[in-house]
Amino acid sequence: MQLLQLLSPDNTYWNFIKPYDVLTSYGFFYGYNHKMNTNRIHIYRSIEQPIQGEIVYWMSRDQRIDSNWAFTYAQQLSIEHKLPLRIVFTLSPVFLDATLRQYSFMIEGLKQVEKRATSLNIPFTLLLGEVVPTFVQYLQSHQIGAVITDFDPLKIKKIWKEGILSQTNVPLIEVDAHNIVPCKWVSQKVEFGAYTIRPKIKKNLDEYFESPPQPMQNVFTTSEVVNTTNWDDVYASLKVSNSVLPSKVYLPGREAGLKVLHTFISQKVESYGTLRNDPTKGMISNLSPYLHFGQLSAIECAVQAKQLAEEFPESVASFLEELIVRRELSDNFCLYNAHYDSFEGFPDWAKKSLNEHRNDKRDFIYSLEEFDNSATHDALWNAAQNEMVKTGKMHGYMRMYWAKKILEWTKTPEEAHTIAIYLNDRYQIDGRDPNGYVGVAWSIGGVHDRAWFERPVYGKIRYMNYNGCASKFDVKQYIRLQSDDLSLF
Repeated sequence: MQLLQLLSPDNTYWNFIKPYDVLTSYGFFYGYNHKMNTNRIHIYRSIEQPIQGEIVYWMSRDQRIDSNWAFTYAQQLSIEHKLPLRIVFTLSPVFLDATLRQYSFMIEGLKQVEKRATSLNIPFTLLLGEVVPTFVQYLQSHQIGAVITDFDPLKIKKIWKEGILSQTNVPLIEVDAHNIVPCKWVSQKVEFGAYTIRPKIKKNLDEYFESPPQPMQNVFTTSEVVNTTNWDDVYASLKVSNSVLPSKVYLPGREAGLKVLHTFISQKVESYGTLRNDPTKGMISNLSPYLHFGQLSAIECAVQAKQLAEEFPESVASFLEELIVRRELSDNFCLYNAHYDSFEGFPDWAKKSLNEHRNDKRDFIYSLEEFDNSATHDALWNAAQNEMVKTGKMHGYMRMYWAKKILEWTKTPEEAHTIAIYLNDRYQIDGRDPNGYVGVAWSIGGVHDRAWFERPVYGKIRYMNYNGCASKFDVKQYIRLQSDDLSLF
């Protein structure tokens, strides 16, 4: 067996990943004797030659220096043109109703980014304030030759980039360092589901399955005095809710993320294929917070997993399906569907079916406050909500049940969708993520799913119930674990 039983519903095996030296040089960007496929690159405004001024890596979604193609591209430009390189992060005091839980996870990770940048003699600048005017002011007050930034499919990030383009003349280039196969390249439309995007990814994965080179010491420095970040001032600048405290279970930053990855690979991957859907076993990766903030990259997680493909083929296949196909499918949906966060983004068959059942009698109706306080009649649902509130992360299988019951116990699907996103984004460390938007839309609106047998309230949306969960795992044990405030980290 050469590599992976992955991304393939017929359980066939793939050929071993080809080394880049068998690929043609056309269409590749050369850096540190590595080749980066230029399909990762999206040019918003091209660079005029010769480049004048600093190269800025505008870090956003991918909050790391190592294993980062966007940083690699920026550093190569710096080396090639003998220009200073700087990392800039723009921190808005508010962001889509994020709380202190999410902000602290990000800020503590950024502290490690600054430390890593300092070790490489690379200036790290953190700008506080509303993103577009703050960054525009910075660009206008400095001589900038080019801005390299991360790919992100969310609407707010598109608005930020459009604002920079409309108010400056600075070249802006985006590099997809988040997906293994670049999102804008692998598909140019909304995919119907995993079954349509999987073969596109499978066909091209060999070409992109390559880790970026290690970052190099910066040799072209600026004469500007670089001050270290006052992190107390950063926290003081926030205008977010302090009612949701940082997680005590999931520690922030790249160093913690690498430990979680090591634990998964060394202790859990063996059982992932058979036990990942049992929330009482703890056999999940717990990598989503680190992938969401870009503290880890998907490629480094995939490379670690593939080394065990021959020993644990089913588990590695399952993990890489989630890590690559499902994550990239979510990015695709958010990139090409402007209504990814509303009822209008549901497929037509689902909207029609839900509309036909709007007036169905609900056995229970709960308010946002009752959901928030885990005050439903269902001890299993309450346990899932408690897990999310207390730890910052809900088991993936329970997130499906949790969202579907919100549909069942609210007056309209629009209200259900709004409540589910609100609670997810309020408590989940990885809130405001394409995976989260798609997970809620799948559960409530049939996105990337098919029509099922019709039933009250749900219409043709896939149904889940307590008894179904009880047939798959020890429900009472899960409820007891959450009541005892324990975690299966």
